[in-house]
Amino acid sequence: MDSKEKQEGLSRRDFLKMSAAAGVGIAIGASGLGAIMGTGKSSSTKTAANAADADKGDSIPMYGEHQAGIITPQQTYMYIASFRITAGDKANVVRLFRDWTKFSDLSTSGGTMKTGDNPMLPPSDTGETLDLPASSLTVTFGFGPTFFSDAGKDRFGISHLAPRYLKDIPRMARENIDASISGGDVCVQVCAEDQQVAFHAVRNFIRLSTGYATLKWMQEGFISATPGKTPRNLFGFKDGTANGLHDSASGYDDVVWAGKDEPAWLQGGSYMAYRKIRMLLEMWDRTSLTDQEATFGRFKESGAAFGAKGEFDTVDSSKLPDTSHVLLAKESKQSIHRRAYSYTDGVDPRTGNVDAGLLFISYQKNPEEQFIPMLRLMQNKDKLNEYTMHVASALFACPRGLREGQYIGQNILEG
Repeated sequence: MDSKEKQEGLSRRDFLKMSAAAGVGIAIGASGLGAIMGTGKSSSTKTAANAADADKGDSIPMYGEHQAGIITPQQTYMYIASFRITAGDKANVVRLFRDWTKFSDLSTSGGTMKTGDNPMLPPSDTGETLDLPASSLTVTFGFGPTFFSDAGKDRFGISHLAPRYLKDIPRMARENIDASISGGDVCVQVCAEDQQVAFHAVRNFIRLSTGYATLKWMQEGFISATPGKTPRNLFGFKDGTANGLHDSASGYDDVVWAGKDEPAWLQGGSYMAYRKIRMLLEMWDRTSLTDQEATFGRFKESGAAFGAKGEFDTVDSSKLPDTSHVLLAKESKQSIHRRAYSYTDGVDPRTGNVDAGLLFISYQKNPEEQFIPMLRLMQNKDKLNEYTMHVASALFACPRGLREGQYIGQNILEG
């Protein structure tokens, strides 16, 4: 240990050795790993530039003003899981959320739980990340409408704390929503630069939920881009160009973070809109480049809108086809923060076609004003509808960030 580590106390390496010997239940309390080590930092201290250059060993602080995984630069891999709470009383919900918070604290810091003293019992960690670093892991929690009330019943005495705009996304034209893979009481979005690290996290959230919640649906996604470049979707077009328009503290306040018109626990949080969109790749791949570009209103290689030279040049609506994706997004006069991922689900046995597409995820402070009007406009007029099908839908309210010592949902359940 160098002199700096001696001054600061335990090094992280020594702490993890100690936790392996003592067991996570003893070593990690409600104050969390960062509190014990004195290393907790706000998520705002990690800038987009250094996060984009992060290697797999980097950890992204769990604690801060806002939850990580919302405006954090996108990691390569993502899992999103939706749970149905089965616990019948608030005390057991609190127990679940405490366990999830402890695990999130440890895993986002690059640690693992102790495997266990008794070989006759299942280990307390599934073990697949024992030799892996944190890999920029983030965990983002959200609550669905049915967490607060279901079929008119106030489930946990918290219905009065429901957010203003938290309700199911209305039915739209041309969608084919499967209720079994939509909605849910609680969602967990897990992102990382290593797929095994991301899967380990979501797997352990499922394991820790035994007796308190059941998994309703889960989806995995991926995305890849050269650092500093906008990633491309499976149609080969850049996805998320407009995020640059609000890439500032004031921009995120205007677009993403819930304000003072919301319950206190949501102020500084955001609404997550989710749509699983199947892409009809075989049809798209038989479409000419001219028609593909006219569908988006952008040139495929450069990402520039029609009439422009660069991807981020100002869009001239007069140069765009009437039913193009870019024009309709601009006509909505609203901004959202996109955080979409691609997915592949094998082969559709009915058609023999590839089942693949986009896991559309966006964050916004007011879905009724920002997201739903945009979605309605596009579902009615967007030429892209010829090549896509919306098959799942959900809306969740994601609380503001945690302080060390808090557990996720504490300001709701103890509000």
